Amino acid sequence: MAAVSPWDFIAPGTAEITILSACRVGGLVLVAPMFASRTVPMPIRTAVLLVLTIVMQPAAQASAIAGATITPATFLTETLIGFSLGFGAALLVGAAELSADLASQAIGLSGATVMDPAGGHQTSVLGQAFALLGATLLLATGGHLVMLDAVANSFARIPVGAVVNIPNGLLVLAQHGAVLFTLGLQIAAPVIGTALVTHAGLGVMSRAVPQLNLINLAFPLQIAIGLVTLAASLPFLGLVSSGWGEQVRGMSGDVLSAFLRAPR
Repeated sequence: MAAVSPWDFIAPGTAEITILSACRVGGLVLVAPMFASRTVPMPIRTAVLLVLTIVMQPAAQASAIAGATITPATFLTETLIGFSLGFGAALLVGAAELSADLASQAIGLSGATVMDPAGGHQTSVLGQAFALLGATLLLATGGHLVMLDAVANSFARIPVGAVVNIPNGLLVLAQHGAVLFTLGLQIAAPVIGTALVTHAGLGVMSRAVPQLNLINLAFPLQIAIGLVTLAASLPFLGLVSSGWGEQVRGMSGDVLSAFLRAPR
């Protein structure tokens, strides 16, 4: 008997596998930094989803569970798997934005907020700049290719329609969420440390020379020193981001392993 072509959408079971694999790819597009940006028009995002689904159709068809059907459980499971594969990259870009927000609060620029067109929320000026910088660095390190490769490999590890351990996968996702805060604090640490030293120096000056008008002196001084420190620490961000591609790969592997782990 001749083998059924993976693009023969009228063959029995092919339509169900295609829709479920599209849910997995759609979960990635829903959260991945480059694909989920609101600056990307919805027709383009839909076209990307369709193209990726068609390209990955042979991988999904080759390992799919026989008799896979579309149910609310399988729909949500496939979407969650794709979401988890793009969540790590979103955390890294979010860490860059968080570091800029922490630096803005330390040097007194937290009041200068603008609407972030990519995320659709209010953020500081430095936060928006670092979010774009983080996405650019993720692209430069091949993070987008790592995510697409992870989705393609996930069809072999977790076939379409397979039953997975969702609570364990969600637990690993929550544990990976700590990267957002630890990495963001590491990136912002030089600026925060400089701001603390500056504030301490201004406090000593206020005691030594009470006649100084520190209100007019403190704000421009701490902002200038903070921005200079931030510019000097940018190479550190490049050094940290050099391993983002492998970090995304590691997070994706951990989550897939968690989904496959048998419940206790």
